[in-house]
This record gives sequence, structure tokens and C-alpha cells, in this order.
Amino acid sequence: MAAEKIDEKFLCKKYRTNVVRLIRAWKKGLSDVEISRETGIDLLKLQQIKTDIEIAHRRLRLARKRNSDQAQARMQRHIFFSPLT
Repeated sequence: MAAEKIDEKFLCKKYRTNVVRLIRAWKKGLSDVEISRETGIDLLKLQQIKTDIEIAHRRLRLARKRNSDQAQARMQRHIFFSPLT
């Protein structure tokens, strides 16, 4: 399975800022206020970016889970209907 990723370029264009830099700052543990002070982005816009990223991650996790559940169901059906068992 290919590693799915959030479309960072789309988010950069949508919010007209470097979203990759913001993600790195959050991973370092900086607060929204600190990031806002450093980048000049207001807190509301920063919260919207964070929400978009969280929703995108949630969708990716659900898609992966759905695919793995379907694969497991296929394997279970295959084993269940196997004439050799």
C-alpha cells in the first residue's frame, strides 16, 4: 500500500502560508500563540488550518481501516468457503 499523505500543497495554496512549517512547529511542541507570534498568522486562521489537518488525518485513518477490514473480511470468507478445510 502506498503511503497516503495530506495534500500539503493544496493547504498551502488555500491558506496562503507554509503549512509544512506550521506542522513542524506543532510537532516541536510550540503553542498556537507562539506560532502566531512567529509567523504573523492570526489564531483563528491557525485553528482552521489545524482543524483541516486533523480532519484529513481522520479521513486517511478511516480509509486505511476500511481497506484493512475489507481485506480481512475477504480473507475470512476465503478461508470459510475453502473446500480443503
